[in-house]
Amino acid sequence: MKISELREKSVEELTQLLDEKQVEAFRLRMAKATGQLGNTHEIKGNRRTIAQIKTLITEKQGA
Repeated sequence: MKISELREKSVEELTQLLDEKQVEAFRLRMAKATGQLGNTHEIKGNRRTIAQIKTLITEKQGA
């Protein structure tokens, strides 16, 4: 998901998306641990998205 798309969302939407991404991160970690994850680059992309969402939530709450 692009940062420009994330900036358009409200804090509530971002919080909900954050929860979904954290569940996905858990699923990816478990798949990697069991050897079922073929595309390991998905973990890095997911972590980056989580960080971007957290940053945007902090920015919007401060403003």
